[in-house]
Amino acid sequence: MSSHSSSSEITFHPDHSGGTSRIWKIFWVLSALTIIELALGYFLYAKHGHLGYATVLSTKVIIGILTLAKAYYIVSVFMHLGDEVRNMIMTIVVPLCLFIWFIIAFLWDGNSWKVLRNTNAGSRPNIEHVAPAAVEKGAKD
Repeated sequence: MSSHSSSSEITFHPDHSGGTSRIWKIFWVLSALTIIELALGYFLYAKHGHLGYATVLSTKVIIGILTLAKAYYIVSVFMHLGDEVRNMIMTIVVPLCLFIWFIIAFLWDGNSWKVLRNTNAGSRPNIEHVAPAAVEKGAKD
């Protein structure tokens, strides 16, 4: 049996014929995304206090989406993950998504714990104004 069998091997040989033109294209895409992010950030900074909650939130969501698009391009092109086999990509992306989900879940749980601690969790009534004993004695005299 020869060392080079005709069975299929799990390898992928990417087409590098684009070379520098592909890198320049990605450079311009990343530059445009960055300029848009900066413009939106400057817009939020310049209009601070004059915008509605929905406008601020939607602008921040757009900035987040643009950031994820930049991360995709960086990982796909410059870290060569886009040229890998699908199983390899899933091996990296799925744990990353779970890690991000854990961070969000822990922050959410931590915030709810903080809110519960600050309100006594409804276990006893809040006593806001307690008159000191000396003031009460003075009022009786």
